[in-house]
Amino acid sequence: MAVNPRKAPPRSGDATPLRLAIVIGVLVVFVLGALRLLPGSPFAVSAAATWGESNSQGQGGSDPGVRPTPTPTTPPPPPPLPIKAGSVEIDTTGWYSWAMQDTRSGEIWGSDNMAQTSTTASLIKAWIAADYLRRLDEKGQEPTKARLQQVTIMVRDSDNDAASALWTQVGGSATVKRLISICKLTDSSTHQNNWSITRLSPRDITRMGACIADGRAAGPNWTKWLLDEMRAVRGVGDFGIRKAFPATERKEIAIKNGWVVRDEEGTWHINCLAIGDGWTMGVMARYPAGKGYEHGAKICQSVAQQLIAAASTSTSASTSASADTSP
Repeated sequence: MAVNPRKAPPRSGDATPLRLAIVIGVLVVFVLGALRLLPGSPFAVSAAATWGESNSQGQGGSDPGVRPTPTPTTPPPPPPLPIKAGSVEIDTTGWYSWAMQDTRSGEIWGSDNMAQTSTTASLIKAWIAADYLRRLDEKGQEPTKARLQQVTIMVRDSDNDAASALWTQVGGSATVKRLISICKLTDSSTHQNNWSITRLSPRDITRMGACIADGRAAGPNWTKWLLDEMRAVRGVGDFGIRKAFPATERKEIAIKNGWVVRDEEGTWHINCLAIGDGWTMGVMARYPAGKGYEHGAKICQSVAQQLIAAASTSTSASTSASADTSP
């Protein structure tokens, strides 16, 4: 009988190694997959790092080690001053000159003759006080109570005897030479024996005022004190520039004025210094003695009034321009 050939079925013993290999392979895949999900697993860390880089690059992320360069910002301009250089007209038969300084920038404006000089009279007392206090402080010394009282009445009340005593203490005319050097004056000169005949220009008066305001004149320990004394000027010496400001603002403006009749000339010499927040002003006048000291006081006040008006007009024009360009 013929028999069709057929493949004999495999024996069970021959299939065991193959099945074992399949089982082991499945287990390895399962274990590796589980390890990727376990926190702390090196496989998980590697995957997270890879995913993070891929995601970051895919979204355009930057290198975390590189900090972006900040965009520079332009500081806002300083607020406008309450005074502004402008045309000044004074009704007088005598001579007058004026100057103002923006102490934030050092810019000075004034009349065409702002470099011309005149005698200071009591205006120079502000510097005598500053020089005395600074030099004493540089030696590590304090003024006696009596000396400090002299400084006070010299500044507040324009006491001439106190000024003469302190003039001697600071070396007479040597103090004005220090003024010229320390405050960088360009027009001024001293008199050998008399503080009242010191010659300053309005331009240099603004420089002296700036020098007092920024601390060069009286030094760091006495500047505030001296400015407060100058704000406390009283009596006949309280006239001129700060009278042009509203009453609420006057108490913040430091002043020192000078006034004297020069008999040999038959003229009044009137001088005004004012120190405000960010500005200084100097005004000088000479005119016939018959007009009285009030005429000179009004000249100082009128100059200030016109500079205040110029600032007000400028501010109003700027505001209008801004309003006109608004959408």
